[in-house]
Amino acid sequence: MPLSFPEGAPLILVAGVLVLSAIVILLAGFRLAGKADDLADATGLGEAAVGAVLLGAATSLPGIVTSMATAWQGYAELAISNAVGGIAVQTLFLAVADFTYRRTNLEHAAASLSGMGQASLLCAMLTVPLIAMAGPELTVFHIHPATPILVIGYIYGLRVIGKMRKDPMWAAQVDHETQTDEVESGEDAGRLGAAGARLWLVFGGLALITGVAGYAVSQSAIVLAERTGLAEAAIGALITAVITSLPELVTTITAVRRGALTLALGGIIGGNVFDTLFLAASDVAYRDGSIYHAMTDKTVMGLSATLLMTSVLILGLLRRESKGIGFEGIAIIGVYALYAVITLT
Repeated sequence: MPLSFPEGAPLILVAGVLVLSAIVILLAGFRLAGKADDLADATGLGEAAVGAVLLGAATSLPGIVTSMATAWQGYAELAISNAVGGIAVQTLFLAVADFTYRRTNLEHAAASLSGMGQASLLCAMLTVPLIAMAGPELTVFHIHPATPILVIGYIYGLRVIGKMRKDPMWAAQVDHETQTDEVESGEDAGRLGAAGARLWLVFGGLALITGVAGYAVSQSAIVLAERTGLAEAAIGALITAVITSLPELVTTITAVRRGALTLALGGIIGGNVFDTLFLAASDVAYRDGSIYHAMTDKTVMGLSATLLMTSVLILGLLRRESKGIGFEGIAIIGVYALYAVITLT
């Protein structure tokens, strides 16, 4: 089996590569949020759009590389757990970020139509793997029909959310704590000069670095699964998912501290929607049939817990408690803690 580590490599070396990869992902994540905020202004696209699509996709690169690499090498449960666990822990990061924003409840301040649209799309897409698992094991060229459905659903969902943003039929009530998504206009918006090109180059370079680190994480995880006796579900959900999701934690807290609240919320929810495509990519990479039919009870439980966390988040965006972390933050932390305990048992 093609591994990056020589046979018999000491576990201390494997652990060292894992830690080093986490540090690289963490440091690159620090800069990604700032560059994304600058790009939102430079391109005139706005924080919500850049957070949901550009930042969400860039910070998801380590995770998608990890899931695809492990699926390609036959570790289906590890690939699925990494994808599902990443969505769960990134939702948890919103509750963590809420602690760092002391003025008001984060979901209150950053409530927007596009945020709720993205969260609703995420719930819809998370049900597709569950339906695929319960249905017949159909494949065309080793790819299950649910895989193109996920991709088409993602593209169509983004189109719907884009139309909602341009022609909203609903809006959050604005008060003195609400942070609106201000899109810059004038000479600076959408600039394509040397400074703008450099921004794109730096952003792309940082994203590439996180992707390479993600591959190192995948190979370290495979060795850990083979030589430590730890379950693939536990390694994927609680080790690789957390490490590859570090950019989301860093970018979210950095964005909140910069006052870019819609960027923070859009980055997490938009990244989570994009992360459902990890399963589609893993199904393409998996060569032993449909990856959805390789799902175990623990991966199904992970999908269900993630659906519950996202539903609670939507309720929080609708309720918009004005002070403190809010009921949604406490509930999200509680559901994730239960998910982690069950995964480890």
